Amino acid sequence: MTGEPAEDAMQRLLRLCTAAGLPGVEEGTSYGKPALKVGGKGFTGYRDEAVIPLRIPMEQKELLLQAAPEIYFETDHYKGWPWVLVRLDVISDDELRQRLVDAWRFRAPKKLLAAWYEDGR
Repeated sequence: MTGEPAEDAMQRLLRLCTAAGLPGVEEGTSYGKPALKVGGKGFTGYRDEAVIPLRIPMEQKELLLQAAPEIYFETDHYKGWPWVLVRLDVISDDELRQRLVDAWRFRAPKKLLAAWYEDGR
């Protein structure tokens, strides 16, 4: 043990967004809870220390739910909506970083997305 406090969910999300080089990420709120946005649109948020929602295309949501139900799930509230819930205690940083990139790309304004691709992404 290092004596360092544990990283909280939002710190982890911000760290991984920075590591992925995602421009225009803004801290905000959604339904009174912390959220991350791009271009004023939410792409992930905070449900609790164990679970976050991610905004992704429905096709990708269905694939993730089938491929890794130990990580990805939905409740009745999210059925039919392009959001998937993620269990933070079982997802690796590498996979979570990729899912954050996917969610950011799904919500980023076209100009920001084009500039990001031009930078070699």
